[in-house]
Amino acid sequence: MSKYVPMISSGTAGPLGALHLPRLWQKVSLEAAGKLADGYPGIGGGYDSMVIAALGLNAAAVKEFISKSKPTYPQFEGWIKKQPGAKLDKATIHKSNVAIAGYIHADETRKGILGANGLSDDGSVLSDAVNLNNLDDWFEFHAAVLK
Repeated sequence: MSKYVPMISSGTAGPLGALHLPRLWQKVSLEAAGKLADGYPGIGGGYDSMVIAALGLNAAAVKEFISKSKPTYPQFEGWIKKQPGAKLDKATIHKSNVAIAGYIHADETRKGILGANGLSDDGSVLSDAVNLNNLDDWFEFHAAVLK
């Protein structure tokens, strides 16, 4: 069975406008199918937890719904809209998006990702976590699939 590196960026939003939500759906969906690449959590402590908390969702309920229902992405957003306590107003989504877009990795993480990709840590590469995570995913995808 093949395992997949999630390739939807945390900088991607679906129809609700919430950054990272499509990636969360993809990771949990892959995990439920036993196809998530090693080293990737279905729901982790970073962006996953940030967007779940910001939108007023329950992580266990998100995981259970995706695992049992295997929804398309629009079906997942439809389920979110029906959740009691879900916070989907523009101000909440904007605040979550700003937090995601503005998150900066620790120096050690940044240096590790740049070094693995053969890039200098000289400030010439966008160093926000979304862009660094993209580089990390592309590196892992190349190693797992193309090399």
